[in-house]
Amino acid sequence: MKTLAIIIALTLTSFISHAQDSLQNHTITVKVVNPLNAKGHVLIGLHSSDTFMKADGIQSAKVKVIDGQAVATFENVKSGNYAVMVVHDENDNLRMDFEANGMPKESYGMSNNPMLMGPPTFNDAKFELKEDSEISIRF
Repeated sequence: MKTLAIIIALTLTSFISHAQDSLQNHTITVKVVNPLNAKGHVLIGLHSSDTFMKADGIQSAKVKVIDGQAVATFENVKSGNYAVMVVHDENDNLRMDFEANGMPKESYGMSNNPMLMGPPTFNDAKFELKEDSEISIRF
């Protein structure tokens, strides 16, 4: 009987500690490491699968390029799956500009730095957040 009680107690303790891990908040630091210039601002958005390519991110930042990189920090982020999207808004109009043929005029990137031929999907850029993280993005 004691053994059964110990097993149940250990199992419950495991579930409780796992539940607390999923409630813990984390910090994500995003570094854009290769902007072509320091014009305008770099727009950085943290997205869930619900907001990716559809809406504003769940958190966002507008930062200047300083010493050849742009850095933003997102705080109080719950564990889960996220993606980061970045646009170098050189003309400060708060949106990505496109050529007549639909190709972007401004540099952009996303988490995982995928090489794509076409629009990105959440799966291309997603990462699992379990602890404080630093993400490096290249244009």
